Amino acid sequence: MTRHAFKQVDVFTPVPYLGNPVAVVLDAAGMDAATMQRFTDWTNLSEATFVLPPVHPEADYRLRIFCPGRELPFAGHPTLGSCHAWLETGGRPKRGDVIVQECAAGLVPVRRENGRLAFQAPPRLRSGPLDDADVDRIVRGLGLRQADVVAHACNPTAGGSTVRSSASWRRTRQAVSATSRCALSSPARPG
Repeated sequence: MTRHAFKQVDVFTPVPYLGNPVAVVLDAAGMDAATMQRFTDWTNLSEATFVLPPVHPEADYRLRIFCPGRELPFAGHPTLGSCHAWLETGGRPKRGDVIVQECAAGLVPVRRENGRLAFQAPPRLRSGPLDDADVDRIVRGLGLRQADVVAHACNPTAGGSTVRSSASWRRTRQAVSATSRCALSSPARPG
């Protein structure tokens, strides 16, 4: 069995254990998708990423992003955490302070400025409302009523869906924590 080094990175904070964690496998060459998925599920984190040599000539590295149960075309905090880990372990961008990540959603420029990283999100792969079957599945899965849904849309950059609900914020938060397939938001949040 081949060993692969990985880092767990706290994104959005310099303080350990206070960020949004992501597991980053730094040299994933030779790993197949099934192994990547097993590793991701094992970490018990919201995402794990796998750094690979780029295919596109403009990219500095290629990244595959997985969450429990499936691969994502793109996700924000895994992009930042993976870029940080790549740079920290000696990655050298071709274009100075602009790192180009290749992922299933395309090329993602990540800018490094004053010790911080920021990215330009890739274009949406799909937009518009969800199919009725998807809305029904989400409503059932979150224990909502169809009447609770006030809006819904495809959110392809995160690989899922967004459903706006009239349900209470507390019920909404509990529902969101129970699923990784969609984000659910409420029109009003208590102060």
